[in-house]
Amino acid sequence: MRDFFDDDKRPGFLFALLAIVLAAALALQGTASPQFVLFSIMQYFATIAPVALGLGLTMISREFDLSVGSVMGLAGCIAVSVGTHDPVTGTVAGILTGLGIGLIQGVVITKLGLSSISVSLGVLMTAAGLAYIVTGNLTVSLDRPAFSAAINEPILAIFSWRSLFAIGCVAVAAAAFTWTRIGVDVTATGSDRAAAEIAGVRTGWIVVAVFSISGGLAAASGVLLSYGLSVASPSGLTDVLVPAISAAIIGGVSLSGGRGSPMGIAFGTLILCLLNAGLNALSVSPTSQQVILSAVLFAVAVTAAPRFHRLFEKR
Repeated sequence: MRDFFDDDKRPGFLFALLAIVLAAALALQGTASPQFVLFSIMQYFATIAPVALGLGLTMISREFDLSVGSVMGLAGCIAVSVGTHDPVTGTVAGILTGLGIGLIQGVVITKLGLSSISVSLGVLMTAAGLAYIVTGNLTVSLDRPAFSAAINEPILAIFSWRSLFAIGCVAVAAAAFTWTRIGVDVTATGSDRAAAEIAGVRTGWIVVAVFSISGGLAAASGVLLSYGLSVASPSGLTDVLVPAISAAIIGGVSLSGGRGSPMGIAFGTLILCLLNAGLNALSVSPTSQQVILSAVLFAVAVTAAPRFHRLFEKR
């Protein structure tokens, strides 16, 4: 019974359970084609997965990047403002902005010994303010309809360039965690930083790197989403933080650090996407969806508690 609540097994079990729920909901609904539903799921995955991946890496190293939502929005606003004339330049500008913000956060946290929560909270508000300055507190449009349509064009019926990018990010991160020392060093940094430093892990560089990656991935997601929508707003993408945290936690990332993996985060994101699609198929209101998501997170948090595990040790 205890194995049922294992952190490594929980994402797979929840994924299977929610896949069954989604299938049942679609059977009852009977209006949308499977290809359309799968495409919608992967589009939501394309938005959340890169952000959850970067945020999850900071959590594994026992840090926390609260700024991802504002960085995502700021990068989208910069990309659309510049990309009207040259989308490539806009893309580079948006992603470099995210990388730069993440780099600055990592350096400040490591060099000054500050809490990542306080630093990233300040950056969250600063990036949100910069987005309003960049756009003049207005919604900016990308006057390139063909380019926007191409980003969201279905590939093999269920993918798009956005979702393939998200899958590629997860694949690269998973390969790095599996075949290099990166995964070991990041996990060691989050498990016991003092012991990791004694073992030769450059924990300061790890923290700077994960924050840079988090900022870059959030920015890339914001750029692609804004290009796909043909518009960017200074307040349009700030609600991504809670889904990203939810995906990471559901995927087995520990809030206390030292546990988690890119594949687990990807599974957690898919679980969140399946839950969202199933509830939409059942015509559940957005308010009720938030309540249900909160209940799922509460259940995951409870089952991850060590004292909860001890209840099943003798069974």
